[in-house]
Amino acid sequence: MGRRFAPAMTARWLTTRWLAWRAGVDARSADAAGHDRDRGDVPGWVMITVMTAALVVAIATLATPALQNLFTSAINSVSGVGGGGGGGGN
Repeated sequence: MGRRFAPAMTARWLTTRWLAWRAGVDARSADAAGHDRDRGDVPGWVMITVMTAALVVAIATLATPALQNLFTSAINSVSGVGGGGGGGGN
């Protein structure tokens, strides 16, 4: 695993250095800029995940009683809760 990782990192480092040299920029600042770019927007994704979880909890809290009533009435209408069965068997 380490052997496959090293050439990729070396190639990345060389590419950054070459681009910095070509642009006439200090290679250390190019390295720092490259690391920031690769880091991504982690705080943004964390915020989106937390807000989505909060919305799911809020909707579930509000909808649970209505869904329970809907389920109970559907089961009662199908099973006929009275034990008559309506199958006839005489």
